[in-house]
Amino acid sequence: MATSKPLKKTAAKKLPAKKLPEWDLRDLYEAPDGLSVVRDFKKLEQLCVDFRKAYDDKVTSLDADGLAKAIREWEVIQDLSGKLGSYAQLCFAKDVSDPAITQFYQNTQEKLTALSSRILFFTLAINKLENEVLGAMKGNAALEHYGPWLRDTRTFRPYQLPDDLEKLLHEKAVAGRAAWTRLFDETIASLRFSIGGKKMTEPEAFNLLSSKDGAARKKAAQAIGKVFSEKAPLFALITNTLAKDKEIEDSWRNFPQPISSRNVSNYIEDDVVDALVASVRKSYPKLSHRYYALKAKWFGQKSLDYWDRNAPLPGDIDRKYSWDEAKELVLDSYARFSPELAKIGKEFFDKPWIDAAVTPGKSPGAFAHPVVPSAHPYLLVNFQGKARDVMTLAHELGHGVHQVLAAKQGALMCDTPLTLAETASVFGEQLTFREMVRRETNEKRRKRLIASKVEDMLNTVVRQIAFCEFEKRLHAERREGELSLDRICKIWMSVQHESLGPAIKLSGDYKYFWTYIPHFIHSPFYVYAYAFGDCLVNSLYAVYEQKKVTDFEMKYLTMLEAGGTLRHKELLKPFGLDASRYDFWQQGLNIISRMIDELEK
Repeated sequence: MATSKPLKKTAAKKLPAKKLPEWDLRDLYEAPDGLSVVRDFKKLEQLCVDFRKAYDDKVTSLDADGLAKAIREWEVIQDLSGKLGSYAQLCFAKDVSDPAITQFYQNTQEKLTALSSRILFFTLAINKLENEVLGAMKGNAALEHYGPWLRDTRTFRPYQLPDDLEKLLHEKAVAGRAAWTRLFDETIASLRFSIGGKKMTEPEAFNLLSSKDGAARKKAAQAIGKVFSEKAPLFALITNTLAKDKEIEDSWRNFPQPISSRNVSNYIEDDVVDALVASVRKSYPKLSHRYYALKAKWFGQKSLDYWDRNAPLPGDIDRKYSWDEAKELVLDSYARFSPELAKIGKEFFDKPWIDAAVTPGKSPGAFAHPVVPSAHPYLLVNFQGKARDVMTLAHELGHGVHQVLAAKQGALMCDTPLTLAETASVFGEQLTFREMVRRETNEKRRKRLIASKVEDMLNTVVRQIAFCEFEKRLHAERREGELSLDRICKIWMSVQHESLGPAIKLSGDYKYFWTYIPHFIHSPFYVYAYAFGDCLVNSLYAVYEQKKVTDFEMKYLTMLEAGGTLRHKELLKPFGLDASRYDFWQQGLNIISRMIDELEK
């Protein structure tokens, strides 16, 4: 697909140490304006034309063999469109400030939306099939293969709208939610924070909040708050608009709660999520409140300023890891548990599948993109040599390994629901943490490693549930009318006070810190999946450590290979775990509590 002007290649920022790896997207396409992109769009268009001609208004008359054949053809289309869309998204993540790449990303989204709209009829028609009709097709091996996909597709059956409305919502998304999301991403990427006479990107500025220098942390927090306060009216507009957009669609689809659409897409019951949220909130005093009071005591204070929440402990040595050290540590951690996991993980380092350098215009944070089963995943991190960066690398590599193992399920069934998508990543973090503790011979340093892990777990469990609670209150109030910037800030401060406790002083421009969190914009209510995954892995790791299950490694790899073919109850059953039980969540939370007990001693 040609663009209006040649795409420039942004040079990687020069680093004083060994150059960090950058991914090579030529495994997908040679360039955004290359001939292979044009060729695949033409191929995709023809596939959609042929599919519509073959199956429009004919789905209800297909027998089992015919329906299986149609699903196979649908899968081919999804794989090719996923490859094109993934490539555009990865190019955009690499440099969201490049106008030509931004144009390519937007044009790709619009083309894919238009093409997918032509064949939208297929899943809508499948959801119109009566259960008795599909039941009569049981026993057909070709169709049984796609049973999990049919099950998951039909989960949305009660919320499906008439075909013309579904088509309208689908086509308008690119000029609606997607456009507002793009505005958010481009705004965040363009922000620069003046700290110590230097203009910093968001990852660089936030990195200073865990600096050993207290003055640097304070300056960074004030600079971040100042920039966020200036952009807050825009972020309030984006938030209000997308919350209203969600309310309208949820109302038409008859979802009972704002969070229900997320739960349905995660194939999990509302009451299971409600139990998770209630369990974590009830545990705030024995987890976050207790730990931050302990940390303030270590600093010789009754309470800490919010910019000191993630500060290194007093006397902590500012340990820096080179990329090679981080790589060796993570892979060795994986290998001690499973040579097979380490073998797959090593491929990401041996091949240009990881982008690690902090460069201008690059998307902040970290992610693992599965792309499609016919290709391979890519990882993005912003590596700056801290222990948390090593843990982030272990986390994203877990996602990548999971995606490789699940690829055998094909384009329709490889994706894992968000509630289980964090399993391999958090488990990988846990393995790496245990290896770091094992290697540390200094008792004081071991204590600091444990404290750092507790903080990470609090950020994953307590903080993410607080984020979820913020969304619940915000979306509930938005149904009564547009929220002022001041009201959004008050909701934010309320949930932060509740979750962090009295030992953290939340002052000044901290009230604007909700503005930068992308999950609120990209994927409403996504955040509880992190807490779900962390508590699940805590329980899973306890089973592994206590040797309660034979052949744990084999069963774990089988769980990852299942992708989206099994639901959470089926996946956890071999380990004797059940997420619908109240004590399941308590078991995971108690592991965090016991680590705080150890620190108090």
